[in-house]
Amino acid sequence: MALDPFADEPRRIVSGHEIGQDLSMLSVDELEERVEMLEREVARLREAKAKKESSLAAASAFFKLGQA
Repeated sequence: MALDPFADEPRRIVSGHEIGQDLSMLSVDELEERVEMLEREVARLREAKAKKESSLAAASAFFKLGQA
């Protein structure tokens, strides 16, 4: 087992994830938590995008109806 020279130093606890941050000090469990959190965020972003695309399509169809 490797000796951690920083074991006595308090670890900074980050509640979120910063894109591009150093991942070397995170445990496997912490990495898995981040992956799960980011997957939920991607799903949320895709859902918001789909709603906006639907609204845009509805508005576009509405305004094209009157131009015929």
